[in-house]
Amino acid sequence: MDFTGRHVVITGASTGIGRATADRIAALGGRVTLIARRAALLEDACAQLGASAQWAAADVGDKAQLLAALDSAAAQNGPIDALFLNAGTGGAFAPVQDYADAVFDAVLAVNLKSPFWAIAHVLPGMVERGRGSILVTGSLASERGMAGNVGYVASKHAVLGLARAVALEAAPHGVRCNCIVPGFIETPMLDALPPDALATMAAATPQGRTGKAGELADVAAFLLSDAASHVTGQSLAVDGGVLGTLRI
Repeated sequence: MDFTGRHVVITGASTGIGRATADRIAALGGRVTLIARRAALLEDACAQLGASAQWAAADVGDKAQLLAALDSAAAQNGPIDALFLNAGTGGAFAPVQDYADAVFDAVLAVNLKSPFWAIAHVLPGMVERGRGSILVTGSLASERGMAGNVGYVASKHAVLGLARAVALEAAPHGVRCNCIVPGFIETPMLDALPPDALATMAAATPQGRTGKAGELADVAAFLLSDAASHVTGQSLAVDGGVLGTLRI
């Protein structure tokens, strides 16, 4: 894989999967723009990545902030060749009848509306140039139900549909769109869980362990690169076998 001369924008890029993917793209010669809420973490990440990296702070759940960050990315680093829409939020755990409207709206704003806004903003330029790659982050909850977190599950089911619809629209114009599905990946979100919850996740994974952010970053880089030039409209799980097997 070679990203020389390519500009890749990554949301949710200050930690975890987004940061690991930024590291991978930069190591493969690409220019990267990191977008997330916490400016201090972004500044530190770009200092480590070097001159090929820029950052823009934004709450992606706010359309105006997100579009301004995308415009800033293009102004600083050139036209956007690849877009990794990785930012996400877990919302709250509550029975559906107790799930607050405000929480539901906030989860959809980050997990579903922000990829929609970003794609609608960036795709026309990709179409005009006749090339581009878009990747959205789904979840095991894109393919399976989960009790007690209706907002998250609904948003992750929907973002998979978004990716498939965009793939069909964009394919005749040389632009690809795919969905990457992380399993139980070691990120700050997972690290915050109790040890017994982590042990349960590892036990539920056929490989018997949780995944590393770098393992997912390698697959994300592949899907964003020309190495995946004939891959579009797909959902690819990086989950140690959780979705691919039936354990009895």
